[in-house]
Amino acid sequence: MNNKIKGLFAACALLAFGCSCNNKPKDSGTDYTISPEAGTSYKSGDEVKVKVSLPADSKPDSIVYMLDALKLGVAKDSADISIKTDTIPLGIKVITAKVYAGGKDQEVTTNIILLAARAPELLTYKVEKVFPHDTSAYTEGLQYADRVLYESTGDTGHSTIRKVDLQTGKILQQTKLEDKYFGEGLSVVGNKVVQLTYREKVGFVYDKSNLKLLSTFANNVGVEGWGMCFDGKKLYMDDSTNRIWFLDKDTYQQKGYIDVYDNKAKVDSVNELEYIDGKLYANVYQKDDLLVINPKTGAVLQKIDLSNLYPEASRNPNADVLNGIAYDAATKRLFVTGKKWPHLYQIKIVPLTPVN
Repeated sequence: MNNKIKGLFAACALLAFGCSCNNKPKDSGTDYTISPEAGTSYKSGDEVKVKVSLPADSKPDSIVYMLDALKLGVAKDSADISIKTDTIPLGIKVITAKVYAGGKDQEVTTNIILLAARAPELLTYKVEKVFPHDTSAYTEGLQYADRVLYESTGDTGHSTIRKVDLQTGKILQQTKLEDKYFGEGLSVVGNKVVQLTYREKVGFVYDKSNLKLLSTFANNVGVEGWGMCFDGKKLYMDDSTNRIWFLDKDTYQQKGYIDVYDNKAKVDSVNELEYIDGKLYANVYQKDDLLVINPKTGAVLQKIDLSNLYPEASRNPNADVLNGIAYDAATKRLFVTGKKWPHLYQIKIVPLTPVN
């Protein structure tokens, strides 16, 4: 196909796309439009004015406004309504106006992108202590409980769930997954440990005392299985995107979700998770950032650059990316490590030193 024909097809495709995205109802008749324009970005806390424009001869009986599945209000004319966004979870929000007139109803829709209200606070860290870490452990999940580390490791054919002594890094107990499974995030829930798998769409439930497999469950939530943590009531799970899912702690079924955004855009590849003092802490896969996330809205509140913790240039040949967060609530100790890293670091998050 020559370039001129390709260009003609491209122009036709753009024209067709433009004609299908004008925020007008599909069936003909009344020429309703809605604002704001689809794709308009707002910051959390901004007031969003929504307005349906009507032809001069149109006299609707009522206009019902919806935000996703939530009813916002009812209007009798084309006067705008306001949406308060300070408590709404972030992300793409669909706004629908259903216009009732003459015994008929028609819908017109648009959408907005809700971003975090402000840029994440930038913080740094201090290393308080260094512990040994198994360099064969391709760390996917990490949690401190019962004075030991619970660790899930990946790599097909080498995946495990294990208890590890913090002081020595030695394996205390271990269960190996079948070779067909790639282990991912884990979480201790009561007297059980729940473990995800990568793309196999299966989750495992173990006896916490001995890591014997108790049961399996189908995990069809999200794109893939990545990180997991528990807040005492529900599980959080991410899936390679910017979405963090809420799961029932007993059935592992979906109960909701948040989408992770900063003040500029969505934040993809949210990975290993830890719930600490009412906030979600997360690695970003293949980056050296540790994020602190609002679990109600998905807003990135703080960001800690860990690139100097174990610099890539000085890593041993087998070491991979930063991945692994654990917290000892009793002593307020925060631990981080990486895939096949030789060390697990106890760090303290501190403010950045002001530049004079």
